[in-house]
Amino acid sequence: MRRAVALRLQAVPAAVAIAAAAGVALPALQASAAAGGASGYATANGGTTGGAGGQTVRATTGTAIHTALCNRASSSTPIIIEVSGTINHGNTTKVSGGSCNTAADAIELKQISNVTIIGVGGGAVFDQLGIHIREARNIIIRNVTVRNVKKSGSPTSNGGDAIGMESGVRNVWVDHVTLEASGGEAEGFDGLFDMKNDTQYVTLSYSILRNSGRGGLIGSSESDRSNGYISFHHNLYENIDSRTPLLRGGIAHIYNNSYVSLHESGINSRAGARAKVENNYFKNSKDVLGTFYTSEAGYWQVSGNIFDNVTWSAPGSENNPAGPNPQSNTTVSVPYSYSLDGASCVPSVVLQTAGANKGLQESNGSCTPQTPPATPTPTISPTPSPTPSPGGPNLSIGAGSDGSSKADGTSYGNVRDGNMSTYWSPAGSTGDISIKWGSATTVSRVVIREASGAEGGIGAWQLINAGTGAVLKSGSGAGAISFTPTSLSKITFRITGSASTPKVAEFETYAG
Repeated sequence: MRRAVALRLQAVPAAVAIAAAAGVALPALQASAAAGGASGYATANGGTTGGAGGQTVRATTGTAIHTALCNRASSSTPIIIEVSGTINHGNTTKVSGGSCNTAADAIELKQISNVTIIGVGGGAVFDQLGIHIREARNIIIRNVTVRNVKKSGSPTSNGGDAIGMESGVRNVWVDHVTLEASGGEAEGFDGLFDMKNDTQYVTLSYSILRNSGRGGLIGSSESDRSNGYISFHHNLYENIDSRTPLLRGGIAHIYNNSYVSLHESGINSRAGARAKVENNYFKNSKDVLGTFYTSEAGYWQVSGNIFDNVTWSAPGSENNPAGPNPQSNTTVSVPYSYSLDGASCVPSVVLQTAGANKGLQESNGSCTPQTPPATPTPTISPTPSPTPSPGGPNLSIGAGSDGSSKADGTSYGNVRDGNMSTYWSPAGSTGDISIKWGSATTVSRVVIREASGAEGGIGAWQLINAGTGAVLKSGSGAGAISFTPTSLSKITFRITGSASTPKVAEFETYAG
């Protein structure tokens, strides 16, 4: 299932090709120190300032980092640790003290607060050594590279995560870092950026995550839903199998990121999670947004994204891709202000700014900036009722019908009888209803009418050519649906989300 490392290395020139293909003028850049510090959800809940105002200490070994933490007056005394050189198992030992709780096999930020770790000089590389944040608050990590952290083989560190957070973590800003592996789980690696067990108010910005099986997760299992309020912006995800991120419960704001070569799936919103996904650029990838590998649905609000050579799989019992025409099925309001770069120039902006040793530069928003309104407007609204009929005959009259399990007292035939007082409902909150003909019939327009009193019950849906499995259109809410004229013998309206019990009174089909 995982690709060999040799195949992964093709992703680097792909990013360069994106920048050239974008064909846009690059925006002016600015040093991020002038931009006022943390951004996104890391600015909420009191903000994230790290070690601001504290002593500045230099460190060239992992032991020196631990010593700096342990020499503080208390576990909350602010400190800025400037790191240069290569930090590895050979120069990282456990250090004891009343203001720290360290270990020899990871950079341990445990039961502490008010710390900044920042790479300086020729750069800071954490080689096969992960950064572990546990029971900690107000942490900043900037301008460092963390690479090849393993959970199996030798040496191992941090459960295989480049940066991992767990157990009551609050307010972390990770900025201008490069997180990379050399393969997937089969090669001994795990996630690049993982959050679990009550981790909240985190921002990952202007960073590179690449050459890994797993980008990162928010929530370790379907029951671990105490995490959230995470922002991802101006990051490059490159040559990743999945989890960019995997979100279980909680809320994420994902904007102005560049995605290249996501092999299996991308943003995986599941188990009740809600993701605001806007002005991202997806390139040469598969299933970049949806609910995958579970029947427990997640939700998304989408706007301004570009899908460039993205392929989508057919929906199934444990897969609900958002594409090929992603539509919103929820709304998410964020508590902070931000500016959006236009999606068309995101690859170029990110190529210039993301990752360690880029001078901590940021976009200043001059690349077609868009300032969102204070209260976001939902992308999709149900078509008002009544919906006018298109011209031409309703091809459903006289056709056949079938579907998934139906609720008691309803019939498949009720959706093609021209009678608005009868209807079909699925046995649960989701299901399929189909119209079928004895021979190929060209259809280019469908009208879904809800029964009186049930308006607004239908949420997310897909319209499917049942003969091929191709998704003709996807969206949210009942009403008129137009698509490219298609010759088929059976067409399925698949309800994948609902606000209340769906009741389809009529499933009308038209040639034009």
